[in-house]
Amino acid sequence: MAAPLELRARALDCLVEPDPAAKVAAVGALALAVREGAWTVDPRAELGTAAAIPGCPPRPELVSPKALGRRSMNTPEGRAMLIHALAHIEFNAINLALDAVWRFPGMPAAYYTDWLQVAQEEAYHFSLLAAHLDRLGYRYGDFSGHGSLWEMVEKTTGDVLARMALVPRTMEARGLDANPPLRAKLAQAGDQAAAAILDIILRDEIGHVEIGNRWYGYLCRQRGLELVPTYAELARRYEAPQLRGPLNLEARRQAGFTEDEIQAMASAVAQAAPAAR
Repeated sequence: MAAPLELRARALDCLVEPDPAAKVAAVGALALAVREGAWTVDPRAELGTAAAIPGCPPRPELVSPKALGRRSMNTPEGRAMLIHALAHIEFNAINLALDAVWRFPGMPAAYYTDWLQVAQEEAYHFSLLAAHLDRLGYRYGDFSGHGSLWEMVEKTTGDVLARMALVPRTMEARGLDANPPLRAKLAQAGDQAAAAILDIILRDEIGHVEIGNRWYGYLCRQRGLELVPTYAELARRYEAPQLRGPLNLEARRQAGFTEDEIQAMASAVAQAAPAAR
């Protein structure tokens, strides 16, 4: 009988894999092994790698978000650029979930299986978007992308509390707000298949943000910290992006944000609005 997989080490192997198709397949194989019970977690394991983190293909070219081309819904190429941008977000999301698995020792076993579930669902989203991009006559890598999502991952490598606060609850939660208007634009442009993919993504991303909220709450309770002021301090310390509206309050409530947090978000959006004018 084969020895059980050490989950954190195998997640690191998946993370450094640069080929998107191979990464998706490796995550699926790891998730299957976990479902079959063929896994373990060594909380004392000191992991490392000489490979680049994260593993990324040579394309797309990474540029500043301001250097990305305009995405007009009036042309097939413009719609393909939007689908490509979404696929790039989901590819990065696979990596951030895998990083959450391997990076932080000493968490309960459920933490690791939660984030592996996120990685598998992000891989599914990427596969859906990449396949749709193929149907539009393009491939992942044909347009440029940016790495701003991963930048916050790198900032929070030293503290799992900061990671839970500022990646799923901040960076990924922005997708809850952005999804409905993007879906409406794609549906209005006649791309009902893409709109259906965004429905799947929104459903799953609510769960991903909920996982981030759950583990953020766990860590705050463990450290004797209050949710709202601790988040405000971490956002200031790590220079998190400023929250902007409109907020998808229904989705954020489903994702586990408390009413105190919702009120704090609404206040932050109201304060940012005059400066954005």
